[in-house]
Amino acid sequence: MDNIKKRVVLHFPGFEPLDAAAHRARYERSARQSAAVWDFSASVEGLKNFGRAPYFDVTASSADWHTQSRIHIVDHNDLVAGLNGRPFFARLVQGYRAAAKVAVTGGMFGYFRYAWRFGLFFVFPFLLMFVGLLLSLVIAFAPHILGLPAWSHIGSIALAIAFFVYVFLPQAEKLHTLHLFSDWEMAVAMADLNGLGAEQWLEASAISVRRALDEPGVDEIVISSHSMGSSVATHVIGLLLEREPDLLQGKRVVFMTLGSAILQCALMRPASVLRSRVGSIARCKEIFWLDVHCLTDAIHFYKAKVAAVCGHADAEQASILFVRFKQMLSAQHYAKIKRDFLRVHRQYVLGPDVKAFFDFTLMTAGPLPASHFAEFSSKKLPELTFNSGEEMQAFSIGR
Repeated sequence: MDNIKKRVVLHFPGFEPLDAAAHRARYERSARQSAAVWDFSASVEGLKNFGRAPYFDVTASSADWHTQSRIHIVDHNDLVAGLNGRPFFARLVQGYRAAAKVAVTGGMFGYFRYAWRFGLFFVFPFLLMFVGLLLSLVIAFAPHILGLPAWSHIGSIALAIAFFVYVFLPQAEKLHTLHLFSDWEMAVAMADLNGLGAEQWLEASAISVRRALDEPGVDEIVISSHSMGSSVATHVIGLLLEREPDLLQGKRVVFMTLGSAILQCALMRPASVLRSRVGSIARCKEIFWLDVHCLTDAIHFYKAKVAAVCGHADAEQASILFVRFKQMLSAQHYAKIKRDFLRVHRQYVLGPDVKAFFDFTLMTAGPLPASHFAEFSSKKLPELTFNSGEEMQAFSIGR
């Protein structure tokens, strides 16, 4: 198997309050971890402007191989910042409005049908906020409930406000509750393409992505996406394929979805355009779709065949790679994060503590074609080593 010498990566991050510079810094930290684990060198250069898809170059090498990767970050931090920057009550009202849309348009039913843990993830922030508001109301009306004089409400209302603002909200924000409210607003916008200027934003991103695809002399193009970013990536790549069906002809392309939340948006009835674009990607002969799942990650659709669920059962389905974060991390590290569901969900794009058959840095900057990782499994891991860049007989990336 030929090594990858030059690669272009188009990475669509998840719904996080991080701009391209922050994602680059995270990538550099993860690359440093991966290089130490596998004994190779990795140099991450500075961020360069490229419209909606700024990039940084990564050079990774060992004794037997040398790979250059240009990694574009197609982040949606401007949308995240706009949603999170509004007054509290606006975020509260719009969040519950988005939840109602998800429920009414069939999204919630689909979540519990295809991934019940994702259904609980949907319900969680809205139920938690409801409990906080309800407790505050109970405190405010306690004098009435206890038959106390009307003037007692002065103190109870002040106490209720203090409880909500200084006790409940700080604890709720440790669980990123209001951020999750905004996440569901984004999901609704990606589903019906109505609101947040979604169509215009996707159009601008598509222009930059189209330019990035013209990079000459590339051995492989990896379109990687994490969480909500998978819906964004599907829209952008699907839009380009609608306009230019032969856009990827002659190219080696891997569409890699990590902890994908495409169905978060696609299961809503208004998401017909998104479901159609899932089909465009699934039917594109040049694209190898690698869908990475992890049982301990509740924020994705474990084992779901995305294309089939979106109405394209006749198309080639994504190759599902099942990973275990426990095998990537030290026992102490895993024990520290395993009860933080959002932290676990981020592990797809973070660095490893030990050698494992899934490694985001190797898949986006290493010598092996990203599609080759679809063949790996935890049962095969002990047998894998890497032999002088000629054939995949083993998986020891270093010297």
